[in-house]
Amino acid sequence: MSPAVRRARRRRAALLAAGAGALLLAMVAVRVLVGTPMVDPVLALRVLGGEQIPGISFIVWDHRLPVAVVAVLAGIAFGLSGTTFQTLLRNPLASPDVIGVTLGASAGAVLAMTFLPADGRAVFWCALLGGLGTAALLLLVSGAGRPGAAGAVDNRFVLVGIGLAAALSALISYLLTRLSLQSAGDAMHWMIGSLSTSTWERAAVLAIALAGLVPALALLVVRLRILQLGDDTATGLGLPVPRTRVALILVAVTLSALTVAVTGPLAFVAFLAGPIARLLAGRPSFPLAAVVGAVIVLLADIVGQNMLPTTELPAGVVTGALGAPFLLWMLTRSSTSGSGR
Repeated sequence: MSPAVRRARRRRAALLAAGAGALLLAMVAVRVLVGTPMVDPVLALRVLGGEQIPGISFIVWDHRLPVAVVAVLAGIAFGLSGTTFQTLLRNPLASPDVIGVTLGASAGAVLAMTFLPADGRAVFWCALLGGLGTAALLLLVSGAGRPGAAGAVDNRFVLVGIGLAAALSALISYLLTRLSLQSAGDAMHWMIGSLSTSTWERAAVLAIALAGLVPALALLVVRLRILQLGDDTATGLGLPVPRTRVALILVAVTLSALTVAVTGPLAFVAFLAGPIARLLAGRPSFPLAAVVGAVIVLLADIVGQNMLPTTELPAGVVTGALGAPFLLWMLTRSSTSGSGR
């Protein structure tokens, strides 16, 4: 690659990063100021400066700002998780939604609602365990962690995940029939995915998780680049291939399962973020995918809260509506190009 091409790529990456950062900040401001009632920007700045203004302080500091922060953190986690799966499995259709990880977390939450007191902590931990258990089962059945399992991660792993997702969907449907009407309604509302219960405590959980998982993922991405050269080349360069795959999968699963435990399954965010970032940057980009994920979740929440005058839609409804046509477009594009990669 010539120096001129490298300089052009760096300029493009810098412009994209600056534009994405500015867009994200603007959307956070919109989420805090726009709604019923509207908040004057000057009053919002005074509240953020520490001044107590009756009514406005609660709206800005205790209600809308935690929602915006949780939306940003959840979008970052989903974006990074989806891009990790899509890059590792070499398949743009692979995401936690498709291979059953999100459904595993949902099944864990519905199990908690069925057999345990359905408080927030039980749902949180059971959803997290459900996602991690699904990942463990995926690894075991597909054999992705075995030495010499060269094709397992990009073919069998996806197929096993799709089958597991179908089984988990059936399990969730059965569990819903065991619940009372009110509990089933609560479970269905949780499974749509919503930011309405966002608090500073939940934002702190996501922030602490990202503080540990993002540096770990950054270290593993270097190894992922080597893995993309092929198993034989990676092994020749001294990379422990099976352990690297398992580590990448566990980090990606933890990112998505923990976020599902906080917000519920926000459909298609992990699926959309990576391909959109790749379209913008011209190549896979983990930082840009994280920002795109945050923008998607914030946009979905803003639209859901303000699109209809009398009804507030959960963010998961909007992301599902956006993701379905994009999935069809991806399937059409893959079939016409002859490759899903």
